[in-house]
Amino acid sequence: MADQLYFSRDSKLFIEWASTTGVWEVPVLDGFSFSQATNASEITLAEMEDTTAVSRRGRRLFNDSLAPVEWSFSTYVRPFKSAGSADGTNGIADATVNNHHAVEEVLWALMAGADTYSSSTFSRTAQQHGGNGTVFTADTTDADISFQQSNRSSLPTATLYFVVNTAAANPVVYKINNAAVNEASIDFDVDGIATINWSGFGKEIVDFSGSVHRDATAPATSGETTADGTALADGEIWLDSDNDDAFHIVTDVSAGNYVRAIDEGTAATNNFIRNRLTSLDVAPGDTTTFPGDSSNKYTLTLTGGNITITNNITYLVPEELGTVNIPIENITGARSVTGSFTCYLTLDDSDYSTSGTSADFFNDLTSTAALQKVVNEFDLTFAIGGTAGTPRLEFGLPKAHVEIPAHSIEDVISLETTFHGLGSSISATDEIDIKYVGVTPT
Repeated sequence: MADQLYFSRDSKLFIEWASTTGVWEVPVLDGFSFSQATNASEITLAEMEDTTAVSRRGRRLFNDSLAPVEWSFSTYVRPFKSAGSADGTNGIADATVNNHHAVEEVLWALMAGADTYSSSTFSRTAQQHGGNGTVFTADTTDADISFQQSNRSSLPTATLYFVVNTAAANPVVYKINNAAVNEASIDFDVDGIATINWSGFGKEIVDFSGSVHRDATAPATSGETTADGTALADGEIWLDSDNDDAFHIVTDVSAGNYVRAIDEGTAATNNFIRNRLTSLDVAPGDTTTFPGDSSNKYTLTLTGGNITITNNITYLVPEELGTVNIPIENITGARSVTGSFTCYLTLDDSDYSTSGTSADFFNDLTSTAALQKVVNEFDLTFAIGGTAGTPRLEFGLPKAHVEIPAHSIEDVISLETTFHGLGSSISATDEIDIKYVGVTPT
């Protein structure tokens, strides 16, 4: 028997929403990882010598519990306009033509507290802070992500499937149950493509390879078997070998029903975003202390930067004696929105009093009036892909606290500025808003 090798470059990621109301294909970059460690206790002996000059120095090790699964991967930012006519079996994201979506939207929905997916919209059943409970809203203008429903002690979870070599006769499938999104980090690399680094936790890793049915025809009501030779059952996987191994989850094997992974936009080449097109709009809340230019803004051209959103999740793990416990539920900590940006040190020598250059920005932040402010307030708008370009991704931090920039002495002197996204109150959820604008995939 020949050994079959598996390569990371043949891997695909699929995400299943609770109760299989939706499944998504999310292409990942090289360097993805997932692992689960064991928590163990050690017992050692330390005693004096007995009458025969023997001192026992034994050691025992006990497995206490499984640590939460730790997973991470990166995705490109890929917004698109849907072709419409979604029916759950054709891989289309929306029933309405030209509604804006993103390949990675399901991850944002999980991070922002959505627990319901219906009609291409992610929302929260038990609403808070008013509104209609919507977390991700798609229309023909843009797609909006709100963190209004994110003040939760425990975040919703999904199931991750890492499928290695889908086209092989025996693909390897690792299933991560109860996966929660902990952090999203977006880096602005001038010469790069807009990328989001995702990380989070899960309950356990399961080898699901034996539960895969690969065939060119849709699962019949009876007689189909999986890789381990057992009868195909609800919740198992069908790979359509006649359609580029499209990923499906069987929902009712007796009726031949299944849900296909939404893969719209994943094969397009025109929905990538160049970081070089990114712009930043800095509007102060106090225009007396921070006058900016004639429009009361600072015009800063970025050379790099980062935005990181973190849920600070931990996991509850029981500690019963005599058994190896597994994690049971995620617990959220303080939500954190932080970041930094860099720009060249510039000065408009034609107007030293009201010009909104980076030199003016530094001078105003270090002025006597500014230093009397315990918390300052700026409305930061990052337009990744430009303010009017498509596709693009926009981050709005309406009440950001900005620290005094630090000078970076290189060939061209730069300023590096750290900021913190704050809410309108300590319990508010309006630290950040996210908007996608897509293109018709080609």
